[in-house]
Amino acid sequence: MENSETNEYDLIILGAGPAGLSAAQYSARANLKTLVLDQGLGGGQAANIFNLENYPGVFPPVQGWQWIATMKNQAESFGAQIKQAAVSSIDKIEGHFVVKTNNTQYTSLALVAATGAEHRTLGAEGEKEFSGRGVSYCATCDGPFFKNKDVVVVGGGDSACDEAVYLATLCSHVTVIHRKSQFRAQKAVAQRLLSNPKISVRFNSSVTRFIGDKTLSSVELTDTVSGEKSTLETSGAFIFVGMIPQTSLFSSLKTDEAGYIITGEDMETSIPGLFAAGDVRSKTFRQIVTACSDGAIASHSAQNYIRLLKNEEYK
Repeated sequence: MENSETNEYDLIILGAGPAGLSAAQYSARANLKTLVLDQGLGGGQAANIFNLENYPGVFPPVQGWQWIATMKNQAESFGAQIKQAAVSSIDKIEGHFVVKTNNTQYTSLALVAATGAEHRTLGAEGEKEFSGRGVSYCATCDGPFFKNKDVVVVGGGDSACDEAVYLATLCSHVTVIHRKSQFRAQKAVAQRLLSNPKISVRFNSSVTRFIGDKTLSSVELTDTVSGEKSTLETSGAFIFVGMIPQTSLFSSLKTDEAGYIITGEDMETSIPGLFAAGDVRSKTFRQIVTACSDGAIASHSAQNYIRLLKNEEYK
């Protein structure tokens, strides 16, 4: 366990997902003393990807956790420090950011928020009760428990379609339930789902109740047009209906209507020296490649900010 000493850095990055690790690589390579803090093992949503197939230059596809492990090693090879710790508070005092965890206090000249987003829940009856007992938010994590069984996937975006296709490699049949009349996923992603013989789709439907005894056995569906209710038997339900940005540590920052942090093109937030990158940031397209781009830009902007504070010329 670390002691209560203060640790000083040039840049502290909160979050060890693609955005955070990208920022760490660029800042450490620029000879900035860099610390990455993540309350978990790191990787964010990317660590759960079954096959990472759309990142430029990564081919054939690799599993998400393998790619993240490579990113960590790469950032550390340039000198970045990566630590597992839950941050309890952030303050800016006399031009320095003060980051506190349970047992350590860190300071830095600049800060990058790359805390990502977590899965949104449906809020339907029984969802909380059956979480971990048939209801899941991670197909890669829990899919193998449902081999040769029928499952449902709730959602209509890229994640829902991708995970449904993955689950079809394990399960007897996958029923995708979407509350609208067409998918909002990219055309190629949706077409891959629609052409899979092990997947069927229930459009204009929403899950309004999860039913079972000790484990999930069925879901109640409500037609979003007619209001008619029906019951579908299933062993598992995988929910992919959007994300909630993790901004609880940044309550004073400007955000959009959905709660995502607003930045400029340089990734700087409404507080000088505080930058945001990845899924926590307000933007129109959230992919791993855009998260990495955000992280690189945030790092570059932080470098310029820090050098100005130190009265150093950029050479």
